[in-house]
Amino acid sequence: MSSQAPSPRIHDLLIIGGGINGAGIARDASGRGLDVALIEAGDLGGATSSASTKLIHGGLRYLEFYAFGLVRKALAEREVLLDLAPHITWPQSFVLPHAPKSRPEWMLRAGLFLYDHLARRRIVPGSERVDLRQDKAGRALAPSNTRAFRYWDGWVDDARLVIANLQDARSRGALILSRTRVLRAEYAEGLWSVSLSDGTTLSARQIVNTAGPWAEIVARTVLGRNDAPALRLVQGSHIVTKRVHLGRDAFMLQQPDGRIIFIIPYERDFSLIGTTERDIAAPEAAAITESETDYLLEAANRYLLRPLSRADVVHSFAGVRPLVLEAGKDDRETTRDYKLMAHEGVPALTVVGGKITTYRVLAEEVLKLLAKDSKPWTASEPLPGGDVPKQAGETGQEAFARWLEELVARNENYDPKLVRRLAHTIGTAAGPLLEAGLGANIGGMFEAELQYYRDKEWATTAEDVLWRRTKMGLHLSNAGKAEIMRWFGEDPGEVQPEPALTHRFATPGV
Repeated sequence: MSSQAPSPRIHDLLIIGGGINGAGIARDASGRGLDVALIEAGDLGGATSSASTKLIHGGLRYLEFYAFGLVRKALAEREVLLDLAPHITWPQSFVLPHAPKSRPEWMLRAGLFLYDHLARRRIVPGSERVDLRQDKAGRALAPSNTRAFRYWDGWVDDARLVIANLQDARSRGALILSRTRVLRAEYAEGLWSVSLSDGTTLSARQIVNTAGPWAEIVARTVLGRNDAPALRLVQGSHIVTKRVHLGRDAFMLQQPDGRIIFIIPYERDFSLIGTTERDIAAPEAAAITESETDYLLEAANRYLLRPLSRADVVHSFAGVRPLVLEAGKDDRETTRDYKLMAHEGVPALTVVGGKITTYRVLAEEVLKLLAKDSKPWTASEPLPGGDVPKQAGETGQEAFARWLEELVARNENYDPKLVRRLAHTIGTAAGPLLEAGLGANIGGMFEAELQYYRDKEWATTAEDVLWRRTKMGLHLSNAGKAEIMRWFGEDPGEVQPEPALTHRFATPGV
């Protein structure tokens, strides 16, 4: 289903794939004056970009593989994103216990020193040593854990970051089509003719393929190119459990196999635990396995005071990381950096690899190739929802915190928790929504917000709202979810039993 009626105009740039890389390129290109169209086969951000560990991070563990350039780039971007999107990001502290049979303490200390100093920090604090016998974080861990380090990275609502970028692109003239497949693209006489699944055809001067796990397939079957880099598809699975944390710290836990997992405070009442790394043959095969669930529970239970069981798991999801295939390297060693592949003989580019933290600099690099005479601009322009006026000396995080307290005070007739939930979802758009009135309560959400997600954010199904535009699927009863499904005209009989919810992205092949 198309979200906007196609136009007969000739687009300067057509982007295939509406994940974070495509969304970032669409925003950047539109802001440089290019006429942009973006086509996505499923829901926007519905695949890998909504199934991440939700971190804006430099990649502390990449330092042991000497990936200093990638880490430095990501650390610099961490500060930028925390400033530009303060409504859907925040600094997150991590406690890293020292495991006697894992990396030695001197190595952790040296790695954290580098992590603190590879890039300029203004928003994120530096690291420190922690005595878990005295620190509140230690109360969630077994008594054998006595020493740790606390360091900082950032948290992000990954799916909402995609939407914010696309909202900005649309406001600057971009055509955004969701639930529309690109069938084929043919190049002749300086133009691409692009046939879509809704029967329409678009014309474009250049194409960028950001189809993520499907990028190699799209290059071959849609663009007719056989020179795209080979991909390694690695599934990362996560489980959501009842909350194990006593404070606001997340945990970074070393494992005997050399991997690490995170336990992150999630949606107030829960903990997010991930991730695994498992090679799969095709993106459609993504689904958490019984062995992955067992691995994550065992990994967490090596450290926790109160062991988790399967009864504590309330939700799970799996996504696919499309990594650049590197011969002879295992899961941990394979680079998370991106690669841009220009196709010979035609104005088309395929993007592979990358991580959510560096999507904005990836977009800048793409535009450096495609629009050489234009200038970068996105590093200083807040994303929609994060556009809070700053006072002198304020960071975006500080300005948003001040604005949010003012919003709560202005809306004393609403439950402060509701005001904060909306503000941390749609940012500054929450003000006008609250002022106009939220309307009827529909299953625990409100009609005005459902209309907002449908009309302003391309949501077309209950799943789009419950698991991507928000995470209310974790909080609502089956009866509430059924009401929202009926609001979208869906059969409520499709609601899955509680609490064994499983979310697997279902974006169809492009």
